Amino acid sequence: MNADAPALTVPGTMSNQQRLRDAIKQLILNHHLRPGDSLPTESELMELLGASRNALREAIKALQALGFVDIRHGSGTFVGTLPLTPLQDFLSFRMQQSVAEDFHEVGNLLQLREALEVGLATDVVRAHTNHGTARLTLIVAEMKRRADAGEYFPDEDLAFHGALYVPIRNALVTELLEVFWTTFHLVDPLLPGPQFTPHECWGWHQHLLEAIERSDVDLYRVRMRDHFDGIRVRISRAEPEMQRSEEIA
Repeated sequence: MNADAPALTVPGTMSNQQRLRDAIKQLILNHHLRPGDSLPTESELMELLGASRNALREAIKALQALGFVDIRHGSGTFVGTLPLTPLQDFLSFRMQQSVAEDFHEVGNLLQLREALEVGLATDVVRAHTNHGTARLTLIVAEMKRRADAGEYFPDEDLAFHGALYVPIRNALVTELLEVFWTTFHLVDPLLPGPQFTPHECWGWHQHLLEAIERSDVDLYRVRMRDHFDGIRVRISRAEPEMQRSEEIA
């Protein structure tokens, strides 16, 4: 290491930006503002936070990109709805990196999604026992129709998993699962072909529905794990195929 080299320092503008972003988020919390509520005007924020106009605008744009605020031109700045889009972008990028390397991260995300869906078994079965399974039944019937035609049904698959969690009234679960599903859908074409037929895929969902109708939580857990076997097998096949490609290269 060169002793004469200048020391690396964090630029003041960078630390100031972090301070401003944190201060704006704290202002939202302190004033109990909810999504859709308006923030103080730009001039008011400059005075409250002791910030210059340019620095404040840069901080607001950064928070907008993450969903903390929503800029409506001509109307002002409002508290954002905090969508999970940044998380989806992050996971999608990591999954694409994983596909180009060793599929390890794809397997990790599958394990996380499986843990979430299996872990919610009790809540799901109890909720549908109380609210009925009409929506799930319709989706599974459409799966069967498409399977009979020799078609896979990704849209119905997403709809089924979304409908599973509507009765438990946990919007965060629904958003997370949609992020996981969408991320897998992105890398799906890069995995080896399905090791199951459309009818087998329909059968997994039919079996989940049957477990719910029987109010059998343990059976539901087992069948949810079975449901993930198709993707797990594809990932396990992809790893040696990639190793062989590297050896040939």
